[in-house]
Amino acid sequence: MATIDSVTNTTDAHADDSHGHDHDHPSWLAHHFDSPEQQFDSGKLGIWLFLVTEILFFSGMFCAYAIFRMLRPDVFVGCSEFLNTKLGAINTGVLLFSSLTMAWAVRCSQTEEHKKLVALIATTLSCAMVFLGVKSIEYSHKWGMGLLPPGSYFYSAANEHPTAQQLVDIHGFSESMAYFLTNSLYFICAPFALVAVGVLVWLIVAKVSGNAFQYACAKPLLVVALSFFGGVGLGMILESGGEHHDGEHVAAAGDHADVEHDDHAHEGDDHVDADHAVAAADHSEASADEVDATMVESPLGDDYAAVKLLAENETNTGLKDLVAAEQTQQSIAKGKVLTDPSASDMGITAVEGDVNTPRQAGVFFGIYYCMTGVHAIHILAGIGVLVWLLIRAVRQDFNRQYFGPVDYVGLYWHLVDLIWIYLFPLLYLIR
Repeated sequence: MATIDSVTNTTDAHADDSHGHDHDHPSWLAHHFDSPEQQFDSGKLGIWLFLVTEILFFSGMFCAYAIFRMLRPDVFVGCSEFLNTKLGAINTGVLLFSSLTMAWAVRCSQTEEHKKLVALIATTLSCAMVFLGVKSIEYSHKWGMGLLPPGSYFYSAANEHPTAQQLVDIHGFSESMAYFLTNSLYFICAPFALVAVGVLVWLIVAKVSGNAFQYACAKPLLVVALSFFGGVGLGMILESGGEHHDGEHVAAAGDHADVEHDDHAHEGDDHVDADHAVAAADHSEASADEVDATMVESPLGDDYAAVKLLAENETNTGLKDLVAAEQTQQSIAKGKVLTDPSASDMGITAVEGDVNTPRQAGVFFGIYYCMTGVHAIHILAGIGVLVWLLIRAVRQDFNRQYFGPVDYVGLYWHLVDLIWIYLFPLLYLIR
C-alpha cells in the first residue's frame, strides 16, 4: 500500500512539473513552452502565417479590381470623380501615424514604460476611430446620392440628393430602406454613441466606487470612443467642400467649348472675305487639275490616262467604274476627310459615352464597397484586440521578457495600414 502511494505521489509530482505549475515557470510563460524565447518565436511564426492568409484574402479582391479596370478603364476614371481625395488622404495620414504609435508601443512594452505604453495604445485606438468616423461620412454621403452596387444604384445628376419619398415613388425602394438611405449617418453613429455612453457610465461608477484599475481603463477608452465623433466632424467639414458634381463638370466643359467656338467664329469672320476671294480666283484652275495634280502612283501606271480617255465614252461602263474606283482610292490615299462617316466601316459599332449607369458605375462602387468595407472590418477587429492590449497594459502584464502580444498585434496593424496605402491610390487617385 505504501508502495502504491509513493508511486502515485511521484506521478502526480511529475504531472505538475510537465504542466508548468512548478516554481521555476513565471505566470506569463505557457506550460507547453520551455523558455520565453521559444514562446515568442512560436507566436511570431503563428502571426506571420495568419498574415499570409490575410494577404491571400485581399489578393482576390485586388485581382478582381485589376480585371474590371482593364475591361472598362473609362468607368473607373469617371466614377473615381465621386470619391473625395481629401478624405482619403486624411485617412491615409491617420493610419500612417497610428503605425508609428503602434511601433512605439512595442518598444515601450520591451522597456517596461507602462504609462507611455497605455498612452500609445490609446492613441492608436483613437486614430482607428477617427478613420472610421471619416469613412462613415463617405459612406453615408454616397448612399444618399445613390452611388451603390449594381441592383441598387440610382444616382441621377439632375437630383443628386433625393428625398425618402422620391426613393419610394421613383426608384421603388421600401419606406424603411428609403429612410435608412437618407438618414444612414445616424444609423452608423448610433452604435458608437452607445459605446461612448456605456464607457462614460463605467468611468463614473468606477470613480464613485473607488476602483482604481477600472477607472484607469475607462479613462483612455472614453477618449477613444469620443474620437469617432471627431472623425465624423472632420469628414463633414471636408466633404462639404469636396463634392463632385458631374453636372457642373459638363456645364463647365460646355461653356469652355462655347467660348472656343465663338473665338473661332470671330477669327473666321475676319478671314472669310479674303479666303473667299482667293478661293473664287483659284477654283476653276484647281478643279480642272484636281485629280491629276494630286495623283499618287496609280496601280494602272502609264495606262491610267488612256483608260480615263476611253471611259469618257458612254458605252464603256466597265472602264467608268474602274476610273471611279481609282479616284476613290486616290482620295483615301491622300488622307481626305470623309464628309459622310457612315460611308466607311471603321470597325466600331457603338461607343458608350456615359459611364453613369447601374451596370457600369454600379460595378465600380460594388468593388469600392467590397474592398473598403472588408478593410473597415479589419479595422474593427484591430480595435477589439487593441482594447484587450490596453487593459493588460494598465495591469502592467508586459515586461522585457514578455511583450509578444503587443508585437503580434503591431504586425497585424501594420498590414491593415499597408493595405489601405494600396487602396487609396487605386481608388482615389486613378483620375
